[in-house]
Parts: sequence; structure tokens; C-alpha cells
Amino acid sequence: MEPTSPLQIAAYRRFWMARFLAVFSTLSMVVLIGYQVYDVARADYGMGRRDAAFMLGLLGAAQFIPLFLLTPLAGVAADRFDRRMVVLFANTIDAAVALALAFATWADALTLPLLFALAAGHGAARVFNGPALSAIAPNIVPPSLLPKAIALSSIAWQVGTVIGPAAGGLLFAWSPSAPYFLSAALLIGSGLLIATIPPIRAKHEGPAVHPLRQMIEGFQFVTRERFLLGCITLDLFAVLLGGATAMLPVFARDILQVGPEGLGLMRGAPAAGAALVAIWLAWRPFEQNVGEKMLWAVVVFGAATLAFALSRDFLLSLALLAVLGAADMISVFVRTSLVQLNTPDNKRGRVSAISGLAISASNELGELRAGMFAAVMGATAAVAVGGAGAILVTALWAWIFPELRRARTFAPKYLHDEKPHENTAKEPAS
Repeated sequence: MEPTSPLQIAAYRRFWMARFLAVFSTLSMVVLIGYQVYDVARADYGMGRRDAAFMLGLLGAAQFIPLFLLTPLAGVAADRFDRRMVVLFANTIDAAVALALAFATWADALTLPLLFALAAGHGAARVFNGPALSAIAPNIVPPSLLPKAIALSSIAWQVGTVIGPAAGGLLFAWSPSAPYFLSAALLIGSGLLIATIPPIRAKHEGPAVHPLRQMIEGFQFVTRERFLLGCITLDLFAVLLGGATAMLPVFARDILQVGPEGLGLMRGAPAAGAALVAIWLAWRPFEQNVGEKMLWAVVVFGAATLAFALSRDFLLSLALLAVLGAADMISVFVRTSLVQLNTPDNKRGRVSAISGLAISASNELGELRAGMFAAVMGATAAVAVGGAGAILVTALWAWIFPELRRARTFAPKYLHDEKPHENTAKEPAS
């Protein structure tokens, strides 16, 4: 009997829990590293708000550099080796970073160079984890259940994003090193859960291809398929401009004055909104006019970001962050489903790596952009300008890539590398 839900598949249930534990631990780490960078810059280095905010931008750059350098290698690793072992390797490296942060925090030995170095190590671990983990789900569920599997996976991500920063903030207030020790344990547990899934390797036909050639093929495939290129680059530029997370420590410490506990709630608010939408999508995933829904969701994301920048009420700010997260969840759900279903399995690792690079570039370079803007015009203006920019980018992409507007369903446009699918979604004839 064919399963009607991904949760009926044992391997998917282990995958779901592993993803939740990994997100819980890594998001807790990321939020606290940002808070400690800003706090150390202000308290130990005597920096003003704008200079300390610029340090948050540099933190984003420190995480992005290893992502940029290692993404091609990570994509090849996900397509060439057992994807479970790649995830376990990445989680082990990240657990070592968490332990280093725990002991340095416990010994009161934190400095900005050390925090930047450990953030870079975290970025290097994440670049191998993302493509391999993203490419596992399509191998353990049938294609008909993939949109539901992606929605459920997003619930794991969003619930972990809600609980992780909030729990990390509370633990940090009790003992600053405790959340890092917990993150290390959860990362190892996540890796071991993935290791219990049956071996997963991409299927390849024909003679073995040199890794360098595989890297080139992955980039050529994405740049050749305008539909995929539009999906990936929309997220890249919209979040690069509209991301507000880098400035949350500034809002928590100096603007809203709610401290690390408030920062944990603020960091978790977008995920709370996203989790509610993900639950709805797992129950009733929409299947019509998916491209238009993705574009409108990014517009709402930008508008909520702009409103958050102007808010000076903590509860209103939390509500706006929740709206921002809900809109982003719709965009992520549509984009991820379209990318996964329109990519051949033997290229999923590399395409996931390129998509992950775009996401990381939007996040980490977005942090650098926000930090530089904040150093010149202040945190409020930096976030407000970014939100308006995300709206403008969406309008521009709807014009440059009409394929996005014309995507009516999730039906694959290509079953193989260059063969058009007979059910390709097209604009209805007038």
C-alpha cells in the first residue's frame, strides 16, 4: 500500500527529527554569536553603536567566505558520496565549533578575532550539511509526496528556529556557556539519526566524471534553466536587501532594550509565523498559481521588514517579525518544491549547493550590507531601506523572469536534463 503521508515512512521520520535537532542547535549558536560579537565590541572594545553594528556585518562576511569557497566542493560531495556520511561529517565539525565556543565563553576568553574564526568554522560545516541534507528527502519519499515532505521539513526547520534561539537566550541568561554545550550534543545526535537511514547515493549513468567537470556541469545547468535561475536569484537579492536578522542584536540591546532574552524571542518570532504556515501547507499544500503566490509572498516579506524597522513597541515588533516569517515560509515552500522537482536526481546535490550558496549569500552578505548601511545611516534606516529594496527586486524579477509568474503548478518542467515535460505550465492562451 502506497503511503499517503511522508510521516508513514520510517526513514523520513528520522530525517525530520535530525533536521529539527540540527536547526535547534545551529540557530541557537548563530543568534548567541551575534549577540556576543555586538556585546564584546561595545563592552570590551569600547565601540559605539554604529561601529559595533558594523562588526555584525563583518561577522556575516566571516561566515560567507568559507561558504563561497567550499560550495562547489560541497555540491560534488553530496552527489558523489553517501549523503548520510557527508551530513555526519559536517555535524561533527559544527559540534567541535560549539564546544570551542562553550569553553571560551566559560573561561571569559572571547575576543572578536576568536568569534570571527569560530563563525567561519560554523559556516564551513554548514556548507557541507545543507546540500547533502536537502538532497536526502527526494530519495526517501515518492515524488507525489515531495511537496508535503518539504512542508513537513519546513515545520522541523521553523519549530527549531523558534525553540532554539528562545531556549538559547534563556540558557545564556542562566549560564552563558550552557547553550553551546547543548548545541554540541544535539548536533552529534542529529548526525547519528541521519546515519541510521539506508545508504543514499545519487544515481549516475555512464562513465565517472571528474569532480571539476561535475562542478562546472552544476553551474551550467542552473544558468541554462532560466526557471531555476529565477527562483534561486529571487531569494538571493530579496533577502540580501531585506534581511533584518543581522540588526536584531542592535534592536534588542539598544533600541527596544530587551536584552538577550528578548533577542531570543525576536529571533524566534519569524519562525513562529513560518511554523504556523508550514503546518497549514503540510495539511493543505496549495497547487495552483504557485509562481504568483511566491512573488506576492516576497512583497509581503519586504513590507513587514520595512514596518519592523519603524516599530518601537516590542510586541508590535514581534508580530511584524511573525508576519515576515510567514510570508518567507510561503516563498521558501514554493521555491524549494519547484527547484527540487525540476532538477534531475544526479544533479540535486550540486543544484542544492548552488541554491544554498544563494541563500547563504543573501543571509551573510545581507548581514554585511546591513552592517555597512547601519554604520553610515543607523540600524533603523538600514533595515527600512532593505525592506523597500526587497519589494523593488520582486517587481523587477517578475518582469525579467516571466517564467516565475507563469508557473501554475509544481509539475516538473524537465524530467531529464533538457527534455521538456509535456505538462509544462504555460500562460493560458488569450
